[in-house]
Amino acid sequence: MDPSNSNLIHAALNGDQQAYKEIVNRFYGKIFALVLRMVKNRQEAEDLTQETFIKAFNSLATFNSEYAFSTWLYKIAANTCIDHFRKKRLLTFPLDNPITMQDSEMQREYPDQQEPEPDNRLINKERTTIIEDAISSLPAKYRQVIILRHKRDKSYEEIAEELALPLGTVKVRIFRAREMLKKALRDQLRG
Repeated sequence: MDPSNSNLIHAALNGDQQAYKEIVNRFYGKIFALVLRMVKNRQEAEDLTQETFIKAFNSLATFNSEYAFSTWLYKIAANTCIDHFRKKRLLTFPLDNPITMQDSEMQREYPDQQEPEPDNRLINKERTTIIEDAISSLPAKYRQVIILRHKRDKSYEEIAEELALPLGTVKVRIFRAREMLKKALRDQLRG
């Protein structure tokens, strides 16, 4: 393994934020290119690349330094894409076809779902409030990029231009913000 990668990984494991940033800057382009070739959608590729780095950093302690770090990252990226495709592939049935049984057929009946049930509305409202509170609790620089990315649907490039920041800094901030949100929401749901 490249000694400089080894040093970066060791520093990142010890909580060095600059090491995290350098790992993302060093490998982002290659991972993004791989993911983009797989999903063929730029926005999905950006999100899946971020997810790849989140998974990698959460599993960094399990990395075996006898192998190339880039190979390990590529494997995580490929698995992230495969998971994405599995989630997208929904099993669907025509609504008006009867269900054929051994001796008969059954017609399906569906409730009118024009208006969500009152309890579903309450649950959705509560979930939205929890997410909004988690976003509000982020430090300003992370809250700002999350709002631009997920509420205003801005691309990484547009965010970098709007905030006058390097693209790599925007990517790292979004990555860190998502990690903080994931932890805050996981803790919130447990508590």
